[in-house]
Amino acid sequence: MMKREAQGKRPSFYEDPSLDQMMSMIMVLAGEVSVLADELDSTHRVLKAKGIDTAAEIAQLELDDAALEVREARRQELLNRMFYLVRKEAAEAAASETREGYLATIDAIAEG
Repeated sequence: MMKREAQGKRPSFYEDPSLDQMMSMIMVLAGEVSVLADELDSTHRVLKAKGIDTAAEIAQLELDDAALEVREARRQELLNRMFYLVRKEAAEAAASETREGYLATIDAIAEG
């Protein structure tokens, strides 16, 4: 699997960076919901044309462990995409931390 990561500074639209992060997450979710709605609509249309009652079939469906694992993997991939910016910024912040900076922060807190 090829790792895709944007290079350079991200555009900022709001004064608070967390709002930009939230907007990014919302846009990822909106894209996922749109794709799922299209796929579900297509599935229902195909099955209806073949005379299959999807509501009844879905109500009776029991998933095995393999299907549950596939669903969990898909959920984790979605969460990875949603929280990509948060994790990236946390990693960048952690990489820029130094022992000296940490000790200076502790001293500043201790001095009140």
